[in-house]
Formats: sequence, structure tokens, C-alpha cells
Amino acid sequence: MPTRQKFDNELEDLRLNILALGKMVSQRIVSSVESLSNQDMEIANTVIVGDLEVNRLQAMIEERCILIIATQQPFARDLRKVVAGFKISIYLERMGDLSVDIAKITIRIGQDKLIKPLLDIPRMTTLVEEMINLGLQAYIREDCKTAAEMAAIDDEVDEIYSQVFGELLDIMMKDPSQVTQANYLLFVSRFLERLGDYCTNIAEEVIYICTGKRLNLNE
Repeated sequence: MPTRQKFDNELEDLRLNILALGKMVSQRIVSSVESLSNQDMEIANTVIVGDLEVNRLQAMIEERCILIIATQQPFARDLRKVVAGFKISIYLERMGDLSVDIAKITIRIGQDKLIKPLLDIPRMTTLVEEMINLGLQAYIREDCKTAAEMAAIDDEVDEIYSQVFGELLDIMMKDPSQVTQANYLLFVSRFLERLGDYCTNIAEEVIYICTGKRLNLNE
């Protein structure tokens, strides 16, 4: 097989594995928030146990990237594709860790009555899910424009986080007995805000592939 064709095939395998990892992580994020909304311990435990699968796939992607660089010695845009793929896999693995953190909070709250309707947290989750899908599409297509547009969605996530923070702080001030659960819900909203940041990090890697320049979309 010609060297270029072999390299292109390896890049395609890398993209497909990253796409699979992204879909896996996205589903775990949605499930973790579902477990919290429904106070479903079974779903929460499934998310926690499933993190091993995320870690295994990310480790495999990492090994593939190292092998491609060692054997194919890519340069310029080709090298950027491999480096960006490696970094995206790391961001996705960390996002999987945050889904586990949310699931653990579900277990800590248990069956205690929720101190407020969970409306904003699922809204943040929907936006994060949208960002992951857009980021993966932008990565597969090397679509710099779509990647850059993700920053606007992250601004929405940040705005909702600020609203949730204010509401929960008000609850804690009015009723100190609710401080523990309010803090747990603050952690969840903070985790989702951080997930939005990781999504923009993925977008930055797509832009790096296209332009060779490093931009900060979180500014």
C-alpha cells in the first residue's frame, strides 16, 4: 500500500475512534443529568462504571497517535491533525470524568427532595450536547467556521450558570438547612459550565488544524 494511502487510512481510523469516543461521552453526560433529575441511582452507577470504557478508548487513541507520529513522521497540516486528535481525546476523557462527578452527586443527594425544580441544569446539558455534536462534526469535516461559532453557545451556558449560581446562593442565604444540597447543585452547574469550556477547547483544535494558529475561544 502506498505510504500516503496508508497514512490517510490511519487518519480516518483516528477520526472514527474520536467520533466514537465523543458519542460515548455525550451519552454519559446526558445520562448523568438524567440520573440527577430522576434521582435514579441505577443510571448513576451505570455512568460511573462506564467510565472505564471511556478511559480504555482514550488510551487506545493516544497509542494510535503516538504510533502514527513515530512511523509516518507527518509534518505541517498532517501533523496538526494528529496532535489535535490526541488533544481532543484528552478533552473528551476529562468530560467523561465530569459526567462521573455528576453521577456521584446524584448518589450523594439520594432520595432527598430536590430544593428546586431542575430546569436550568437540563437546559445547560442540552446546550453542551449540541456543542459536542457540532465540535465532532467540525473536527471530522475540518470546518473552521462551525468551530468558531461554538463560542456563542458557550456564552449561553455561562449565562445560565450565572443564573443558577445566583438562585442557589439566594436559597442558601434564606434557608441554611439547604446549604448541603444547594452546594451539590452548584457543583453540577459548575461541571456543566466546565464541559462547555472543554467543548470550546475542541473547537480551538479544529481551528488549529485549519489555520495553524492557536485561538482562545473562552476569552
